[in-house]
Amino acid sequence: MSSRSPNQEARFAEASRLSQLLVAVAEEARAEFTSIVSGYGLPAHLARVLVLLAEPAPMRDLAVQLACDRSYITSLADQLERRGLLTRVPGADRRVKLLALTDEGVALRDKISGAVAERNLVMRRLTDEERRTLGPLLERLRGDGSAACDC
Repeated sequence: MSSRSPNQEARFAEASRLSQLLVAVAEEARAEFTSIVSGYGLPAHLARVLVLLAEPAPMRDLAVQLACDRSYITSLADQLERRGLLTRVPGADRRVKLLALTDEGVALRDKISGAVAERNLVMRRLTDEERRTLGPLLERLRGDGSAACDC
């Protein structure tokens, strides 16, 4: 016999259902991104770096955005540099190297971004209004206290 009250059971069931939905949508979005970028001959982990580099940035910033170790970013940068898509440039502080896309990298990033914008499940399945509602809700779930929700 459960020691949880009917209210606790209902809340647990709701939490479980919503969590499972979030995970399923995230997995579907990741798989879709992988499928989209594979058409450009680039693995998803390298494409993620391309789409994040709108401006030259230090490796530590990219590591924060990708939630990974800086040594992994070095490996990604090396791979992109070998493909001619990225270069390392001196920053304002010459001790810090910035990662910057080459012209070829910018062109590929723009193609990938355009394809993702067109084929992304969030963009396809939700209306403008639904996306405006979803954004702040997801920010709240991530714990971004600055995000206000007027839902």
